[in-house]
Amino acid sequence: MVCHLVGSLSVNDTVRRQSFGVGLLALLLFMAGVYQQAAIGFDSRFVLFAQEMLRHGPTVFPTTYGQPYADYSALSTLFVWLLSLPFGQVNAFSAWLPSALAGAVIVTLMYRLLAPYSTRWALLSIALLLLTNTFITETRAVSLDLMLAAVAFAVFYLGYAADHFGAPRRWLLIFALLLLGFGIRGPIGLVVPTGMLCSYFLLNRQWHRLLAFGLVAAGLLVLCIGVLLLLAKASGGPAFMQDVIRMQFMGRMDGSEGVSGSLYYFTSSMGNYALAYPLGLLALAAIFLTNPREAGPSLRLVQYCAAAGLIVMLGLSIPQAKKARYLLPMLPMAAIIAAYPFQVIHGRLFGLLRGLMQGLWLVIPGLLIVGLLVGQRRFPDMLSSLTPILIVLGVLQVIALAALFRPAWRAQMLAFGAVLGLWSVYILVFEPVERQLYDTRSFSRVAFAKLQQDPAPLVLFGMGKDAKAIKFMVNIEQDLQPVFTESVQELETIKAPVWVMLDQSDYKVLKGTSLGSLEPALIGRFDKNDYVLLHLKP
Repeated sequence: MVCHLVGSLSVNDTVRRQSFGVGLLALLLFMAGVYQQAAIGFDSRFVLFAQEMLRHGPTVFPTTYGQPYADYSALSTLFVWLLSLPFGQVNAFSAWLPSALAGAVIVTLMYRLLAPYSTRWALLSIALLLLTNTFITETRAVSLDLMLAAVAFAVFYLGYAADHFGAPRRWLLIFALLLLGFGIRGPIGLVVPTGMLCSYFLLNRQWHRLLAFGLVAAGLLVLCIGVLLLLAKASGGPAFMQDVIRMQFMGRMDGSEGVSGSLYYFTSSMGNYALAYPLGLLALAAIFLTNPREAGPSLRLVQYCAAAGLIVMLGLSIPQAKKARYLLPMLPMAAIIAAYPFQVIHGRLFGLLRGLMQGLWLVIPGLLIVGLLVGQRRFPDMLSSLTPILIVLGVLQVIALAALFRPAWRAQMLAFGAVLGLWSVYILVFEPVERQLYDTRSFSRVAFAKLQQDPAPLVLFGMGKDAKAIKFMVNIEQDLQPVFTESVQELETIKAPVWVMLDQSDYKVLKGTSLGSLEPALIGRFDKNDYVLLHLKP
């Protein structure tokens, strides 16, 4: 008995050490080459939040233009703020590190969950996770949804480990994670991990725990919402509290923030979460068709993962507003299920799936080479120097072919060769091209330099206070209160002196007005469009 316990402890310690090693390697991959990238796209909003917090100190809600922003609490901004303090500024490293850490936590816990059954299953599940486009893009960005995915998977892991690995039942940590989820993502941040753990209790027929945990989580949700609304009222008054209710609750439910079909997540995930999601469906179909009479521990784990993933997809399908990134908490479950054929020894269908996956991993480096060469022919200016990455992909393809003769490690070598190839292309090719196309820093800083040379109010025409204007403001290293106008009539009422920034297509519409006769003080690319800066003098 003692020997058995010591042996089990030894295995657990080994898995724990290995999981930290795998998680650290994943973190290094996620943060490779990150430091001074300019903020683009959706990142601009969160970087601006952190910049204003760095200038004015922590607040309960993030701010833009010095005013509280209703759609998020400030917890995720606090993470970025803390990491930015040593630098004295917000940069890509401090902005992206919380998301990268969340991704590394998921990788660590996936390994710790699966390695007791099979290290091959664990590693290939992680490989499928790393090969998912949505996961790649969210780890190298400011992603609240990836942070929520880490919280949700940690809650699921703690519930499972207590029953199957002899770990202590850490209820206080679970409820702390639920509070963390709410702080990061609002009500959905508490509901998603609660639903995942409840699905485990339901499938395991642990009725008492299901009822008790569900009631406590519901009480926490009500308490958190009450505190959030009180803080909102204290931060911005009754009007701001109504904005919080609209943006964090009603807007997502009633579709005022965008509407997608009820089956959006089930269909769009075929592309957004490939290869894990479609391969996971095939693995579930193979399990159903083989109809195993007895469910061993690994198959039961697959069933728990399927239930947790399904509850996330069904629950998030209820609100009308849907975005691909919202579904990230489902991804670890899909990756685990997709890699299950490598855990099963017998079964022709599972053998076919193993062959299909290994075939895909084998050709990924070669397909990336072909894609880059085709892209270079079509866009020679943007893809001019591809020799280094083509050499890397060529070496990976040779290693993949050599792996065919090493059966013991074939699957792992093919999978991680594909991972390294895809991430290399994303980091070395796709990201630089994307940041060149959607650059806002160059135009913004030159424009602001002109404003400083000849100070006058800045008018942003047709840019949207929460849209294009954010992408301008994030590049200004001090507070600025621009004037926003949406119509030509509003613009004509503004008195000189004034600077006006607008899209070149809008500038053409101004022909025949006093502004339309001005020669632009600056013309340049801004967020993939041509923009102009006008100077109306007295």
